Amino acid sequence: MPYAILTTDKPDAGDLRTTLRPAHIAYLVERQHMLLAGGATLDDDGAATGSLLLVDTEDRAVAEGLLAGDPFSVGGLFKETQVVKWRKSFFDFERCA
Repeated sequence: MPYAILTTDKPDAGDLRTTLRPAHIAYLVERQHMLLAGGATLDDDGAATGSLLLVDTEDRAVAEGLLAGDPFSVGGLFKETQVVKWRKSFFDFERCA
């Protein structure tokens, strides 16, 4: 069962996110074989508030390791993080389970 990584940025961290983003993207590109989906979460005005990654692994330690090594984590962007199992019931416009 895949894992979802949900993060919330610290308040007023827009500049830090912008600074860390190139390293974050490079990090994820190197690991894109592990990612079912990913991207920033946004407020109603379109400003980033955190992130969501869907990680294709059965091993919580792998998902936690991905989060721990992410430049956003290393750089102190996140106020809160969650790593939770995710049951894929619908995916890619299809019913899965």
